[in-house]
Formats: sequence, structure tokens, C-alpha cells
Amino acid sequence: MTFQLWHLFLLASASLLGLLVMLVLAEPGLPYDIDDRLPSPEDHEFMGLLAALVDAPVAKAASIEVLTNGVAFYPEELASIARARHSVHLEAYVFHVSAVTGQLVDLLTERARAGVRVRLVIDAIGSWRTPSTYFDGLRAAGGEVAWYQPVRWHTLKRFNNRTHRELIVVDGEVAFVGGAGFASWWDTGPPGQPPWRDTMVRLEGTIVTSVQAAFAENWLESTGQLLTDPGSFAHCRALGSQPAVGTDAIIVTGTPSAGRATRARMLFQLLIAGARRSIRITSPYFLPDRSMRAELRKAVRRGVRVQVVVPGAFNNHPIARRASRRRYGDLLSAGVEVLEYEPGMNHCKVLLVDELWVVVGSSNFDNRSFGLNDELNLALPDRALVARLREDFERDAALSRSVDLRDWRRRPMSERLLALLGALVERQQ
Repeated sequence: MTFQLWHLFLLASASLLGLLVMLVLAEPGLPYDIDDRLPSPEDHEFMGLLAALVDAPVAKAASIEVLTNGVAFYPEELASIARARHSVHLEAYVFHVSAVTGQLVDLLTERARAGVRVRLVIDAIGSWRTPSTYFDGLRAAGGEVAWYQPVRWHTLKRFNNRTHRELIVVDGEVAFVGGAGFASWWDTGPPGQPPWRDTMVRLEGTIVTSVQAAFAENWLESTGQLLTDPGSFAHCRALGSQPAVGTDAIIVTGTPSAGRATRARMLFQLLIAGARRSIRITSPYFLPDRSMRAELRKAVRRGVRVQVVVPGAFNNHPIARRASRRRYGDLLSAGVEVLEYEPGMNHCKVLLVDELWVVVGSSNFDNRSFGLNDELNLALPDRALVARLREDFERDAALSRSVDLRDWRRRPMSERLLALLGALVERQQ
């Protein structure tokens, strides 16, 4: 190949690569339009419609315990793992070397040595700082550790798909879901900062089987192994022997399809579109796209009070925060209340609708969670659970600064410039 032809080949390749990057960064999202009026969230029909559209079986949550902050959820998670008899399955985006993570690995090693099947799925990018050797003792004891989507030549086309699920399932009977992984962030806090604010929930009942199925999906994708051992699906052994008890609930697994639609986005869009009285959102990365902002504005016009708690100055993604603030204008103008949490980083991922519906899980309010990541969210109508989570929401709101539209319009040029930088990559945030 002559020099000129080689030069043309490189130029064409670079142009094609640049075009592909532009398509990834600039491709508009699906609008998720809802033309028909939805049934009231209080109607049983709403649960049926929601479950059908997000393709999630309705199961029973026999017990739900809210665990506020690492001081509550880490001891409870470790205690449940210590009681494991058959299996412990853990999936995490964030699994960093720390004191509390060391406690966990030691405990998992002890349980594996005792004959418990211990399986871990760890995201290769979210936990890239954690060396594989960190798990040598666990593996030697019989535990199994798999990396989700490690960087290989054959995984490059799927590089953008990460597992953002944070879950633990013990003996197929107890599950923990929410937004917290394992790191010092939730334990002692980042250097010079308090521990992150976050929420996990502890579950029992047949709903645990749905959490286990989500783990099994990513275990298969990471190892090629189908998860079928009887100790992992306790409720399947008793299927049909007695009626399940508890509150109707669904586990919604957000997994991007080739056509870009995701169950996680459908879940959030439907609940916000169906709200009649109140919407309360807590999200660490709040970047609603055009159609979601329109849905929030429509809710306000229906007379719905919309409140959003987001991190303030303490944010581990400063550019994402500025990109988020860039979107406040039309929401504030419409009457949406935006409150920035001041004591530290608020990493909660909770949606409360009409004092009835709850969503808690791993999804952020951004395109990455709605369109790119594997996510997991618990959704159910439960007034007592809403009341409990509303206590946390109101406490967070009281510790937050309300964003004023006039102040927002006067934000400094430096913030506006960083927000524009964030806009270039916000489809990836």
C-alpha cells in the first residue's frame, strides 16, 4: 500500500471513529410518551399494568426493613451473611478495598470454608481499583468471584454496559437491595467528609426469588454458568404448597435492549405520569432528559407537588453535578422544588409517589441508569413503607438548601462552562 493510500485509509478510519463517537454522545433518547390517562396508582389495575409493561412477576414482600446509612445496613448485612447455611450471592458495582470490605471478605471466606456456596459478581470498571488478588483467600476456601464485563477485545463492543446493581441474597430467603456497595465512603467517609448518606432495604418473602433471578442473569453473563442449585431458590421448593403472604411487589431489572428501551425508565416514567398528589425524588445524579422533564412539569400542572433532593457541594462527580444544575431552569420555572443536600454526599436512590408507591434500588435519575447500565429496583404500593421513607426524605430536605430560580439564573460563568463540558458527555452519565 502506497503512502497516499495508507494516509487516506487512516483518515477514513479516524472519520468513521469520530462519527461513531458523535452518535454515541449525541443520539437522542426515546421520548417515552404516554398519551392515555393512566389508572390511579391506588387502583389494583395500576399494579397489573406496571408489572405487564416492565415484564416483572408480582411477588410478595413478607418483610421490608429500611436501613438508613452504613451504620445500619452494614451490620445487618454482615449478620445475615454470618447466618448463611446454603448460599451467599453478592453483586456490586462498587467493591473497594476498605476496613468494612475486609470484614466482609473475611466473613465470606469463613462461610465458604464452612461449605456455603459463595458467589460474587463485581463490575470490572466500577471496582477497577480492587485487585483480583484481594479475593485469593476467598477463592482458596471455595468461594467464586466473577468480574462483569472485564476489558477484553471481545467485550469492547459492550464496554458501556456495566452492572450497577448492588444486591445481596442469603440462602434464597433474605435479600438486600439499594444503592450502596462496599467502600469506606459509606463507613468512615471520604477523607475530610462524613460517611455518605444512603438507603438499603432488607427483604423477605417470595420477592427474594426475583432478586436472586437478577443475580443469576449477571452470573451467567460473567461465568457462562446457569445458577440452579436448590440452596439458592428456597421459595421455589415451597411453590404451591401454601399461599404466599405479604405485600404485592415487583423487582424491575433495568437491562438495555438493542432498541434502547429499558424497564427501569418505563417504571419511573409510568409512576411519575400516574401521580395524583405528590412526587418525592432523591437521586445523587439527577439529569432528567427532555421527555422526563416534560413529565415532571405536567405533574405540577396537574396539581402534584414535586420535590427533588440532590447532593449539594459534596458530590463525587463535580461535572455531573454542574450538568445537573444546568437542567434546573425549566423545572424551577414550572414549580418543581429542588433541594441541595448540604451535610455531605447524598447517594440515596428513592422515589415516593402519592404517599403510596415506593421505588428503591440502584437506578440514578440519568441516562446511564435508564439506558446503559444493568440496574435493579424494588417497586411496591405500601403506605407504611412510604411513611417510613418519608421521614428520611423530610430529614434530608430539612438539611438541604432550596434552589431559588433567581439565584440559579445568576450562577457564575465558571459553572456554566463546566456544565457545557458536562453536556458533551451527559448521555454517558
